[in-house]
Amino acid sequence: MAIIRLYMTMSLDGYVTGPEDGADAPLGIGGFRLFNWLDRRNDPGPSGQVFSEAMSTRAVVSGRRTYELADRWQGDHHDGVPIFVLTHDVPDDPPPGSVRYVTDVRECAAQARASAGDGEVMVHGAGAAQALLRAGQLDEMELHVVPVLLGQGRRLFDGLPAEHIELDLVRRLTTPATEDPARQVMHLRYRVRRP
Repeated sequence: MAIIRLYMTMSLDGYVTGPEDGADAPLGIGGFRLFNWLDRRNDPGPSGQVFSEAMSTRAVVSGRRTYELADRWQGDHHDGVPIFVLTHDVPDDPPPGSVRYVTDVRECAAQARASAGDGEVMVHGAGAAQALLRAGQLDEMELHVVPVLLGQGRRLFDGLPAEHIELDLVRRLTTPATEDPARQVMHLRYRVRRP
């Protein structure tokens, strides 16, 4: 069965966007700082490895907000893989490319797993991640932690219920200390522990 894994870049204080994110500023004020590590996505080091793994996933689950702010990825996130948009309501306009709108989180996970076969499913968006986590459908988290404090914006885990969710660290990759400080990142992969 396919693994559903969140891929999310965040500041050390837990923000995935800067303040005032919206259609005109999808990552908010200063939020693009979180993605400087992607400049190294074609390098043979840790960031290149993680990026390559992400691009080899066979399906994408995204929250509606993330999907819209990313300009719907013009209907193709990568290599034509199916995109499942978790949404409260299905818009009237037909989705482009291989996009499907799904309103039930468990059904969304099931469709994405089926599409990915024995591969992996990439998750984008704080809302989708939280919904999958609450439903027991998120298997792993690949968190790209950038050494910056944004101080405000949108946090990855705001809105979760006050319950413990235990995680097991299964991998840690770090850019070298000699790397340009603006491109440093720690890639942490956690497995969600099932009760």
